[in-house]
Amino acid sequence: MIKDLTNTKILVVEDSQVDFFLIKKYLENYVNSSGLINARTFKDAVKTINEYRDEIKVILLDLSLPDKRMEELIEGILEVSENIPIIVITGSVEASFAIQTLSMGVSDYLLKEELNSTTLYKSILYNIERNNFILDLKISQQKYSDLFHLSPQPMWVYDLETLHFLDVNEAAINHYGYSYDEFLNMTIKDIRPEDELAMLEEVINTIKSTGKNYEPKVFKHLKKTGETIYSEIIGNIIDFNGRKAEIILANDITIRMEHMRAIEAQNEKFREIAWIQSHVVRAPLARILGIIDLLSDDHATLDEKLAFLPHIESSALELDEIIKDIVIKTKNIN
Repeated sequence: MIKDLTNTKILVVEDSQVDFFLIKKYLENYVNSSGLINARTFKDAVKTINEYRDEIKVILLDLSLPDKRMEELIEGILEVSENIPIIVITGSVEASFAIQTLSMGVSDYLLKEELNSTTLYKSILYNIERNNFILDLKISQQKYSDLFHLSPQPMWVYDLETLHFLDVNEAAINHYGYSYDEFLNMTIKDIRPEDELAMLEEVINTIKSTGKNYEPKVFKHLKKTGETIYSEIIGNIIDFNGRKAEIILANDITIRMEHMRAIEAQNEKFREIAWIQSHVVRAPLARILGIIDLLSDDHATLDEKLAFLPHIESSALELDEIIKDIVIKTKNIN
C-alpha cells in the first residue's frame, strides 16, 4: 500500500486562493509543494490534465468555477481525466449534490467545513490505492479477455447452477456454428447428444459437491449442423461476474479418435490373420506333411501312395483358399 505521497502530483482545481492555500497547508507534511498544481478554471484544468496526464495521481475538485460548475463541471472533468480519481471538495451548501457525484463516477467527496490534514491525507491515499487496484483489475480482465477471445481453441464459460452459457469465444462460434446470441440462449446440454446427458449430469454434480475441477475428459458434442464430434474438455472453476462458473477449453479430437479406431480395427484384423495362420493354416498343412511322411515309407505300395494324391490335392486347394483369404484381409487393412 502507498504510504508516501512526497513525490505525488496532485491537481487542485480551485478558483479560491484562500482554499488552495488551506489545502496546501493541510498537505505540507505529506506532499512537496511543487507536487500541488492549481487550476482556477475548467479550461486550465483540462490543459493541465492533458499536459501532466501520466503524472497526476488524483484531482481535488471544487464544484464551482468561473467557466463551469456543478454537473456540467463534473461531466467535463470526467471526460478528460480518464483513469485519474477525482475527489470533490465542496461547501455544505452543495453537499447533497456532492453525494450524487459518486454515482456519476467521482471517487470521493469532502466538505470544506470538515476538512483537516488527516482526513484529506487519508482520502487521497485511499483513492489512489483504490484506483491502482481498479487499474490492476482492468489489466487482469483485459488479459483474461485477450486469452479467452483470441484463443484459437473453442472456449466458453457456463453457469454451474443453470448450465447456461455466459460467454463464448470466436473460435467456439466458428467451430460449432452457433452465433454468439444463440449460444447465450443455450445450455451446455444443447450441444450434447441424448446418450451423454446422464454422464454430463454426473460430472456437474461431482464438480458442485467437491468444488474441484475434473481431469480432462472426452465428450461427444453436437455442432449446429447435427454433426457429432469428440472434444477433450479441460475446465477450471472461476467467479464470473459474481456467479459460480466454469471456464472450458474444448479440443476437437475427432480426427484423432477416428485414427485410433482405424488402428484398433487394423489391430483386430491383424489378430484375426494371426489366428488364421496359427490355427486354420495348420490343419491342411499338417495333413500334407503327414501324407508326405507316408509317401516316404518304403514299405507302402505304389497303389497306396497313389491313393494319397487326392488328399494332397484337397489339402493344397484348402490351403490355397486360406492364403487367398489372408491376402484379401491384408489388403482390406489399408
